[in-house]
Amino acid sequence: MRSTTKAFFCAVVLLLASVTHAQTKAGTNSPADDTASKIDLYFADWHAAAPSLTRGSLEERTILTRGDGVNPTHKGAVLRFLNSYTYATLPAKATTQTTHLEGQQEIYFIASGQGTVTAKGQSAVLHRNIAVLMPANLEFTLKNTSDEPLAMYIVNEPTPPGFRPNPTMLVRDENALPITSSDEFWTHIVKTVFVTADGLATLQAVLTVTMDPLTVARPHLHLVDYTDTEEVWSALDGTSLAFVGNQLREQTPGMAFYHIPDDQTPHTNLNPSRDAQAKFFYFARYHPHETRR
Repeated sequence: MRSTTKAFFCAVVLLLASVTHAQTKAGTNSPADDTASKIDLYFADWHAAAPSLTRGSLEERTILTRGDGVNPTHKGAVLRFLNSYTYATLPAKATTQTTHLEGQQEIYFIASGQGTVTAKGQSAVLHRNIAVLMPANLEFTLKNTSDEPLAMYIVNEPTPPGFRPNPTMLVRDENALPITSSDEFWTHIVKTVFVTADGLATLQAVLTVTMDPLTVARPHLHLVDYTDTEEVWSALDGTSLAFVGNQLREQTPGMAFYHIPDDQTPHTNLNPSRDAQAKFFYFARYHPHETRR
């Protein structure tokens, strides 16, 4: 590690330590006293998961599953409002079985490869950074058109009773989306992929967040509706550092962090690289909201 990076790292750690102390000083507990021993339970990586075959040819690896976000019993079992978050690959030239989602929707974010998605007579090309919102009650197939695996992240969200899903799938190219904010939480470069108005059922935001080299985002707590918040930071590119409570965790591509749903544990991200950006796939549900009917 070069001297510039070392100096940045030391300065940032001191800054975060002081901010964390200030944010938790008024609380009844010391910073992260109740969560320090279990912080690792909120991090999960698809590389460590066993594969399972779904939809005939799709190989899925679990990242996060349903569980207890306050007191998880095992690693990654933290989701309270969403059904699952997985990483999936479709082999070369393979096609999934026709799938029909009932009582649930899925968001696909393509990590690599080439392919197509077809639903209700509508087709779209899939490649890196393409996002698809596949609504409930729609038959669809995924096809790999290349000689390399088609890889994607999949968020599965339940649809509340009475929810009116989109009549067609919604496809967006993150590469072509405008930057929504370039200084969110000091340094987050945000692109808005999907929001509630686009047809999300349980989620309220699906974003990508990029951080430039040698930057740190503002540490923060969720003091309002924190028991209703479901927030996931999933690393796409670059090796970053997640600052959680009073601890640091290295976060590499394929690893996701679930924000601890309390008012005691500040969190943020740091990019210690001198020459590479760090990029995240972010999705969240913030509070109860009206169901679209």
